[in-house]
Amino acid sequence: MKKPVKRVLIALTSVVAVIAVGLAATTVGNAVATAVEQDRIEPYGQKVTVDGQEMNVMITGTGPEDIVLLPGFGTASPVLDFEPLVTELARDHRVIVVEPFGYGLSDGTDRARTTDNIVTETHSALQELGIDDYVLMGHSIAGIYGIQFANRYPDEVRAFVGIDSSVPGQPGSDTELPVGLFAAAKNLGLVRLIASFRGTGYDESTYSEDAREQIALLTNRNTLSATYVNAMSLLPANFQDALGTSFPDVLPLLLFVVANNPTVPTWVELHEEQAGAVADGTVVPLDGDHYLHHTHTPDIVDEFRSWERTRMPAAE
Repeated sequence: MKKPVKRVLIALTSVVAVIAVGLAATTVGNAVATAVEQDRIEPYGQKVTVDGQEMNVMITGTGPEDIVLLPGFGTASPVLDFEPLVTELARDHRVIVVEPFGYGLSDGTDRARTTDNIVTETHSALQELGIDDYVLMGHSIAGIYGIQFANRYPDEVRAFVGIDSSVPGQPGSDTELPVGLFAAAKNLGLVRLIASFRGTGYDESTYSEDAREQIALLTNRNTLSATYVNAMSLLPANFQDALGTSFPDVLPLLLFVVANNPTVPTWVELHEEQAGAVADGTVVPLDGDHYLHHTHTPDIVDEFRSWERTRMPAAE
């Protein structure tokens, strides 16, 4: 073998060996860290048994109206994520944050993460708690779940409030994601490694150090778990199933929307079309990113209270 070729092969072998050793180290480190971190996760909320498994729910505040909060896809801890919003809403409402299976402190599940299953399970948790008259408020993908929720349980859902909520037919909703690659990255410890450099993304001026630490722990535990990966793989199918569906035309809608979405320039228009399909629909554009409740809690709460007083029919 000629010397130049031999040198190249030796160099490639060395690179492969270094990568293999590195991946072995991150894999072992991830397994050890996951086991250690489990004991550092602090409990919150209460458990509700649904289909033989435990779903975590947090109930805060008192008031004549109930608000049920549903998270966006992949939120590591819905309870901690919604904490600033809940604190304000709970001053004059009872607020129920549901952590679906695979989220927060809820168990994982082997059941397919279809919209139908997610809505059924969430409703079962509310039934166990005796909650049957509420405003449904949801972030992101909860906009798709909310449509089915409102149509299946019209006697319970009194209004829907979206926080940059997803809509049927939105651009990019049919994109197939490389879930197998993501799952492999999780098992190899690469997701943890990336997260250690990126941080949680939660502003320290809004979220306490303890909250951010707990979010980081739950992110490492829940992100790309088997339940998460299944939900991710079914996102295109869930959007496909939602095509042609809409909220009941008698249901009041209040939709907070990112005013300038560079990825989807028609984002506000899509929500205006959705609001225009019901008898009483309102769209409120806000400057910011997808997680409007992280940065615009006062605006959301003030607008919601004003809208609730003048538009939503009084509870019986």
